Amino acid sequence: MTVIAATAIAVSVFAAFQVASELLDWELRNTAENQLRADARVLAANAERAGLAQVQLPPYPGSGRLVRVVLPDGSTRTPAGQPGLPPVSEHAGRVARGTSADLMESKDGDDDGYRIYTLRAGDGAVQVARVADDSPINRFGLGMLLIGLLCVVGGALVGRTVARTGLAPIDRLTAAAVRVANTRDLDADIPDEGGGEIRRLIQAINDMLAALRDSRRAQRLLAEDAAHELKTPLTSLRLNIELLVRLDRRGTLDTALSAESRTRLLNDLGAQVAELSTLAAELTDLARGDTSDENTELLDLADVVVAAAAQARSRLPDLEVALDVTSVWVSGRPAALQRAVLNLIDNAGKWSPADQPVQVRLRAEGASAVLEVDDAGPGIDAADVPRVFDRFYRADSARALPGSGLGLSIVQRVVHAHGGRATVARSARGGALLRVDLPAAVPAAPSGIEGQRPPGA
Repeated sequence: MTVIAATAIAVSVFAAFQVASELLDWELRNTAENQLRADARVLAANAERAGLAQVQLPPYPGSGRLVRVVLPDGSTRTPAGQPGLPPVSEHAGRVARGTSADLMESKDGDDDGYRIYTLRAGDGAVQVARVADDSPINRFGLGMLLIGLLCVVGGALVGRTVARTGLAPIDRLTAAAVRVANTRDLDADIPDEGGGEIRRLIQAINDMLAALRDSRRAQRLLAEDAAHELKTPLTSLRLNIELLVRLDRRGTLDTALSAESRTRLLNDLGAQVAELSTLAAELTDLARGDTSDENTELLDLADVVVAAAAQARSRLPDLEVALDVTSVWVSGRPAALQRAVLNLIDNAGKWSPADQPVQVRLRAEGASAVLEVDDAGPGIDAADVPRVFDRFYRADSARALPGSGLGLSIVQRVVHAHGGRATVARSARGGALLRVDLPAAVPAAPSGIEGQRPPGA
């Protein structure tokens, strides 16, 4: 900025000097020519009265004005002691002969340059001249040069001062960013100072630091909760395996455990492994956050619900799902939405009695697609409702059931990512009613999907 300021001032001073020099030169030349014309008219008037040969020529003052009379025969008269002027030019000769009008011309002598004005008088002409003096222009140029240098130096100093003052918040911002990078301390906000773009930049970086703090806090909580949730199934799995290994080393595996006990123990091991696999998959899904390679597309949510219900039936053959869905188009990621619907159905399947189906309803309501999943179980206690969608949260009544407490948290994350809302209430059958509202979309083209699917489809 200092170099730019100094360069801009130097260019401005140079341009001003050029313009001012031209104006000054024009003004001085115009003044000198007007004076030459006035002096020539006076001398011509005297010459016409007294004659060119007898007219009294003004004495040479030593500098400044010079005069000369051009006689009809081409000879000239000049005051005594006056320096010689350049020879009469051809154009000036035509003025003396009366074949041309008055003439203003520039001529170079032996040492100096002259401005010579020729005016016809009688049968000849008079000439008044002045030495072309460039000293005012030179003095003006020297003065402008000195002023320009002072302006450049002053502009550079002012530019540097302004730059350092204006960029001081940027320097402090850089130092704070380096400190955060070196210490990994995200809790130190950068002071909000400066104005305009700098203030907006600092606010944006503070917002970024806040988002990083929240992300780090969420990662820490996820790691702590995951370690806590993994501890119980891993401990149980390790104890059961150690028991089998110990009995096998002693050779008492067949005698110490009956066939029924071994079968039950192996089933427990299988269930624990399946629970760990599910927990690992859900932890991976949560750790990914909203990052996904899946593209958003326009889709019929009814197809997603039907596919999720079929997947739930294949995983739990005894689960009965009653579908009552209407074609509703939304914009979203099919796999993520199907995972969320599957989690809702799985959660309801844990609580619904064997003789009561899980009811899944999908309809359009205003500008929203409304999905409801209810069961005929005991419902959710009022104290547990605010924490239903929290990670790893499991009500006291649910701790004996399989699951990690992550399913509904994944549902809420997927719904929020699609601009929707997930809520919980009590169903008409006394169980839990989980409701999802998603923004509906207009289909791009008519589809072949039925407008209504019958219950149980």
